[in-house]
Amino acid sequence: MTLSQRLDTRQSQTLIMTPQLQQAIKLLQLTNLELGDYVEQELEKNPLLERTEFSGLTAVEANSAPEGEVKASPSEPEFGSEYVPSDGDDSWSDGLGSFRSQGTGSSNDDDFLAANNVAVKPSLRTHLFEQINVDFQKPAERMVAASLVELLDEAGYLPAGLDFLCGRLRVSQADLESVIGRLQRFDPCGIFARSLHECLALQLHEKGRLDPAMGLLLQHLDLLARRENTALMRICNVSAEDLTDMIAEIRRLNPKPATAFGAELVQPIVPDVFLRSQPGAGWHVELNTDTLPRVLANERYYSRIQAVASTKAEKEFIADHWQQANWLIKAMHQRAVTILKVSTEIVRQQNAFFTKGVHHLKPLILRDIAEAVDMHESTVSRVTQHKYIATPRGIFELKYFFTTALARSDGGADMSSEAVRARIRALIDAEDPMSILSDDHLSMRLRGEGIDIARRTVAKYRESMRIQTSSQRRREKKAQHRT
Repeated sequence: MTLSQRLDTRQSQTLIMTPQLQQAIKLLQLTNLELGDYVEQELEKNPLLERTEFSGLTAVEANSAPEGEVKASPSEPEFGSEYVPSDGDDSWSDGLGSFRSQGTGSSNDDDFLAANNVAVKPSLRTHLFEQINVDFQKPAERMVAASLVELLDEAGYLPAGLDFLCGRLRVSQADLESVIGRLQRFDPCGIFARSLHECLALQLHEKGRLDPAMGLLLQHLDLLARRENTALMRICNVSAEDLTDMIAEIRRLNPKPATAFGAELVQPIVPDVFLRSQPGAGWHVELNTDTLPRVLANERYYSRIQAVASTKAEKEFIADHWQQANWLIKAMHQRAVTILKVSTEIVRQQNAFFTKGVHHLKPLILRDIAEAVDMHESTVSRVTQHKYIATPRGIFELKYFFTTALARSDGGADMSSEAVRARIRALIDAEDPMSILSDDHLSMRLRGEGIDIARRTVAKYRESMRIQTSSQRRREKKAQHRT
């Protein structure tokens, strides 16, 4: 066998992630706020990018037919490099063709104003004074309330002895107690308490769980601290299981309500898409353009500096930044159209949920949407991750509408796991206080309705909804029934 050298030619195909494709994928999975931060960084780096007040495609309409027939939708994403407003109306044209705006998706709408505010959480003092200004109308009561705010310690408690305040403010003990009682209804719950017992009692009362047995337990917190459970069972007249549940309830309370406040940022959910009902029938789907950054590639400035560029390095710098500016605009437009397209298809397929409620939520997987809009499943996954839609039924993450299917034993259509959760909650809400449903009983009830579900699945769904165990519910409902 002899060794020799030779030269061969081979042809093959490979998929390469270009920088532009990587940028488009990155932008697709960003939230609107993260996109704004990213664009700010690009504006600082690229002199050819410029802010603009013009926004692109915002809305389509979806008919509320059984499968949500779409009246108008964007075509496939073949994008131009800038948005060009049309003359004489509120439409515009770009590489996609022409579309007419159905609204701007303004965050100033009354329905969504509160959800779109991003602010620094106020201090506890500021938070309390805002409530005082609303709740107290008489100047004398406001003065007493303001004095009490200044007496709060770092945990949110008032000092035990307040007799001195009556003389200083010239108010009666009854008037002082009346003001304290009103302040104790303020947020955060448990504020203005004068002892740990009172703080915990206020929180339990707010939750509707301050039954006589729990009241006796709070009066003997010293025994609880010493773990004298036998004595507590006798005093409260409860079983060991009930006492364990009561202690677990107390541990979930906040003994220092003032510590919940600080200078951390509060970030409410900001919807990316709005869904509004149309007069008569149908749905109107639109992007929340108020949260989208608006940029364009400044062609006039590009022409000016290109004309005066003399060296090769200068020309390459200008060409690279011009290309990057155009790709950013294309990627942002593609992101907007993709979100709108996927959201519209979700509305179409989950139309029964929006019109009839959670019990009619259909089982849905990423592949169903991907096939309908002719996209890859990974693209749909990125679009729906951390993106929210504001609907007449509330604000939901787009991922919420993708649920697993539970088979029906009666041969009917599969049910969404979220619809089954809603049915479990309805059964628990309607249960007889003298006949509490255990997880086994709930499982049998659902099987009787044709839903094939195991007891452990019922327990998992119940816990995910933060619903108490049957023993906890039995104790509470019996106490409420006695009162």
